Amino acid sequence: MSAGHDLDHYLSVTVSDDKLTAYVQFKNWEESFTCSVQALEQFLASHQIRYGLQPEALRLIATDGEQFQYTKVAVAIGKEPENGEHGRIDYRVDLGEGEHLKPRESEDGKVDYKDVIRLNNVKKGQLLATRIPPTSGTPGTAVTGEEIPCKPGKEAHFRVGKNVVVNGENSAMYAGLDGLVTKTSNGKINVFPVYEINGDVDYSIGNIDFVGTVVIRGNVLTGFRIKAAGDIRVTGFVEGAELEADGSIDISGGIIGYNKGFVKAGRDVKSSFIQDGNVIAGANVLVSQSIMHSNIRAAENIECVGTKGLVVGGVLQAGEKVIARTIGNSMSTATVIEVGVLPDLRNELTELRSQLKQITENMDKTDKALYLLNQMASTGQLPPDKLAMRIKLNATRKSALTEQESIKDRMLEIEKMLEDTSKARVNVIKTIYSGSKIVIGRYTRFIKDPTQRVSFYYNEGDITMVPLI
Repeated sequence: MSAGHDLDHYLSVTVSDDKLTAYVQFKNWEESFTCSVQALEQFLASHQIRYGLQPEALRLIATDGEQFQYTKVAVAIGKEPENGEHGRIDYRVDLGEGEHLKPRESEDGKVDYKDVIRLNNVKKGQLLATRIPPTSGTPGTAVTGEEIPCKPGKEAHFRVGKNVVVNGENSAMYAGLDGLVTKTSNGKINVFPVYEINGDVDYSIGNIDFVGTVVIRGNVLTGFRIKAAGDIRVTGFVEGAELEADGSIDISGGIIGYNKGFVKAGRDVKSSFIQDGNVIAGANVLVSQSIMHSNIRAAENIECVGTKGLVVGGVLQAGEKVIARTIGNSMSTATVIEVGVLPDLRNELTELRSQLKQITENMDKTDKALYLLNQMASTGQLPPDKLAMRIKLNATRKSALTEQESIKDRMLEIEKMLEDTSKARVNVIKTIYSGSKIVIGRYTRFIKDPTQRVSFYYNEGDITMVPLI
């Protein structure tokens, strides 16, 4: 080493905030500077840099320090921690969210709407889902040799609905009876019995209110009501009737609403067309042919992308995207498309806050009762009935904690969704005509001229139009 100085005279050491990189920089450069790699290693050790040393960087500083006199050099690189993967629920059955509900098409192209319903029935005791536990992750190592902690993954929780059971280890979910698996608006998995009507819902049948899934192998006429705790499947047409399902609604023939009644689903609404209808979906509205002069509201997406894929007149409101082949027509019929509209989520957030408050209050009462029972137990004065109560209260508390965690996760998820307009888009696969109006959040854009293959989204206080890729 030159000039009789130790390396502290020449070099300074800095460490990044995350402790994953150590840098060396010359503070005093002299042309006579020389040192060995070993001396550099000892110098770094004296500054607590012990892990992830970079041999090539040290060699270059020792042999050709001049090139680094004005720059800092990474001389040690730590190992980043690997956070654990979140637990997840692995579903072992189709939850009716795929394409298996399309009508069967024969080789000559004919569609048999009578053969649309291939129900996803399960037997009592059948495995519905397993819970995959989270991983704990791998800690990292700082350049100082210290361990950098990793974040373990979060537990996944079963969302248990009606007629399903979870095993004692909380690792698997089973059907509690023979029926149809359905996911309802709150994400819970249910198994519902099935009620089938082989024909139309008319005066011979009357209104239907059923605790499970309703299958209509015919039409639903104007003025009638069907309410189902599960799904509703209709092979024919729905006129100006009222259909309400906690799960999904699938209408093979289509909806001719006459501006009467409504179709409301906790999850998806699927239909070949909607004319003069009122439709509300907790997830998506999926239409294969056309939406004409209708009021449609979906918490997620509205898609009309079949061979016609035509949207004319009315108001479409979607929490995320509206995708259609054609919007409006050459006669400039007023057609309103709104995205980034999430009133149902705001309502759900209010409800969840109320539930969380109630659970917290109940847990306070449970904790006070447990404190007294634990005091009695510590002095050996706990009679058998109080022991049973203590066991029950502990179980109640554990269950409430799980529910509390689940509610907090959902609230966080909703709050993020309400803040985020990045998913709000209107995609036009073919043409959008004048007379159409695009609304994203508080912003509006009127379409003056027919435009082909475009996408609309919110950007810096305006609605931007770009070519659809």
